[in-house]
Amino acid sequence: MSAQTQIRRKTVKDIAKAKGGDPLVCLTAYDATVAELLDPYCDILLVGDSVGMVVHGLPSTVGVTMEMMILHGQAVMRGASKAFVVVDMPFGSYETNSDQAFLNAARLMQETGCQAVKIESGAYAATQIRHLVERGIPVMGHVGLRPQAINVDGGFRAKGRSQDEWNKAIAEAVAADEAGAFAIVVEGVAPDLADEITNRVSCPTIGIGASANCDGQILVTNDMLGMTDWVPKFVKKNADLKSAIENAAETYASEVKSRTFPGDAQTYKLRKTAKS
Repeated sequence: MSAQTQIRRKTVKDIAKAKGGDPLVCLTAYDATVAELLDPYCDILLVGDSVGMVVHGLPSTVGVTMEMMILHGQAVMRGASKAFVVVDMPFGSYETNSDQAFLNAARLMQETGCQAVKIESGAYAATQIRHLVERGIPVMGHVGLRPQAINVDGGFRAKGRSQDEWNKAIAEAVAADEAGAFAIVVEGVAPDLADEITNRVSCPTIGIGASANCDGQILVTNDMLGMTDWVPKFVKKNADLKSAIENAAETYASEVKSRTFPGDAQTYKLRKTAKS
């Protein structure tokens, strides 16, 4: 591929410019094949710690490790050539102190080649975000419903239903923004709260179960593709891959049992050689 036709990967400046403009299209990706399929349509691909639940069958994201995030981050980077790739920092990899956060974020970026990391923005987050950004690591924040806090919250609960939660979500978003986050995921909050956060911060907001007025939207790709029976309220299924996969597997099983597969088209023939 010549230099003139080489695809340019989006940068953190491209993402920042989206504030108040055309919405950012974002989806999760966990492997090279899906990343390659999504890449032409997405501004951001997030290697989310949701991989623990979606791919590995864990009950929550709490059990996800650095090694898992690195493995899947490497795969996505092999498949994507245009989208800006962000990798989640897993639970326990950044909360203790800023040095811990930097060492683990640096490892993620070095070993995957990703463009940025994402952390869930609790009260501690602004210190870590500022520390990382000052040392050359772009950081995406995450406020509202925070999956890594499932054990404190007692489940995946929408946020902002009380005045205290409302004020906390806004304070955490503003703190992340002022600390240098280049974008903030706003999850599981009422549209009016998401709108207020979007208006209060200078960086783009990316909604998931929030508001169409956010500066972008993200969904877990497997949910969007209809690969499970149940999905959160905020998901719109744009396909029914669960049924498609089940039907394909049923057809395959039937053909194997009836010995109609493999057929002539799927088998090799001995090449005839010319007589001497």
